[in-house]
Amino acid sequence: MPDDMRLLWDHKLLSFGGATVTIGSLIVGASVVLVAFILANLLAFWAQRLLRARGAEQGARFAVAKIVRYTVISIGFIAGCDTIGLRLDALLAASAVVAVGIGFGLQNIAQNFVSGLILLVERPVRHGDFVRVGDTLGTVEDIGLRATHIVSRDEVTVIVPNSALVSAQVINHSRPTTNLRIRIAVGVAYGTDTDRVKRVLLDVAKNEPNVLKDPPPEVRMEDFGESALSFALMCWIAHAREDLRIGSSLRFAIDGAFRREGIEIPFPQRDFRLRT
Repeated sequence: MPDDMRLLWDHKLLSFGGATVTIGSLIVGASVVLVAFILANLLAFWAQRLLRARGAEQGARFAVAKIVRYTVISIGFIAGCDTIGLRLDALLAASAVVAVGIGFGLQNIAQNFVSGLILLVERPVRHGDFVRVGDTLGTVEDIGLRATHIVSRDEVTVIVPNSALVSAQVINHSRPTTNLRIRIAVGVAYGTDTDRVKRVLLDVAKNEPNVLKDPPPEVRMEDFGESALSFALMCWIAHAREDLRIGSSLRFAIDGAFRREGIEIPFPQRDFRLRT
């Protein structure tokens, strides 16, 4: 290496905690981190291919790939800092007071980071699951170390902090099964033959191809309402994310069947007595 290049390579940029950072060490350290990123993506890709060949499910492949990627990147980052000349122990010791202040400010980020690791290791929620978190209902698209991306049925991506998935109540419609029981409420006029109502509702459910035969549909008479007899058609479907579409199809079919059978769905009624 020419003397001019060597002088530039060894040119000191800064000294911190007893370590000296030069242009050369900075270039080598950045190269180590870059190689770590590339290697992390390659290893994650190979891990997914290997697990797919062994028949592992999608959620397991996704979790293993994430853990491999984060582990390799962390090792590369530490190695890059050491190559640059920054000793992490000296750096932390020199900035202990600052670290305490930053720690309080980053408490929420640290909580989400730990929650992300829990999600990837324990996998209570997995990639591709159909979940409800609070008012958010959708498919888990990505589980990061800070937040989880959930794509709603309107194709809107909702970013949910990982801590909410660990500490709050989460309804997972994909575990242990994707089956879901839906309830279709309907009211009929007083005086209607209840056995005929039950038969018509069961026929509608049996004629719907997306309703499971086992467990079989059932009809419940739930209440004597103010203006109607309240019934509910309870039936199972194979995929929870299809509940709105199948529920709408059943309601259309019930309306048509009631019209053919002469079964009335009454309007709300009120009786008024006027004193003169």
